Amino acid sequence: MSSITTRTGDDGTTSLLYGQRVAKYHPQIEAVGACDELNVALGAARLHGLPAATDLLLRQAQENLISLMGEVACSETDAARFAESKFSRVEAADVTRLDDAIAAIESRLPVAGGWATPGGSPAAVALDQARVAARRAERRIAALSALGRRLRAPTVEFSNRLSDLLWLLARDTERKA
Repeated sequence: MSSITTRTGDDGTTSLLYGQRVAKYHPQIEAVGACDELNVALGAARLHGLPAATDLLLRQAQENLISLMGEVACSETDAARFAESKFSRVEAADVTRLDDAIAAIESRLPVAGGWATPGGSPAAVALDQARVAARRAERRIAALSALGRRLRAPTVEFSNRLSDLLWLLARDTERKA
C-alpha cells in the first residue's frame, strides 16, 4: 500500500482532478476545502440522534457533496472530459429533493422572520454550524464563475439550497426540543 504522504505538495501546490498543478490557495482548492468542511459538519450533525428522515437527508447531502467536489476540482479545460466520465454528479433531482424537504418543513413551521439565535439544543447548533459551513462553501463555489470556471446549474443550485434546508432543519429541531 502506498502512503498518503506523496511530498508533491511540499512546494505549496496540489492537483486538480486530472492532475493540473495549482497553488494550495487556488480558488478551486478553497471551494473544495469548504465543501469538505461542510461534509464533516454534516457528519457531526448526524451524531445528534436526529430523526431518521433528517439523517437520511444529511447522508444524501454528504454523498452529493462528494460528487460536487469532483466537479469543482476539475479545471475548466477538463470540463468536457469530466462530463464524459463515469464520475457521479449532482443532478436536478438532487436539487428537487432539497426543495421538497424545504417545502415540507416550511409547511409545519411558523413564517420565519429575521435572524435566528442558535442555541436551542445541541442538535440545532450542529445543524447551524453545518449551515454556516454551507454558506461559506456556496460563496466559494459562486466565486468560481468570476474566474472562468463554469459549473453546471444543478451544482450551483444545490450549494444554495443546502444552506436553506439546514437553516430550516435547525429551526425545526429547536421547535421540537
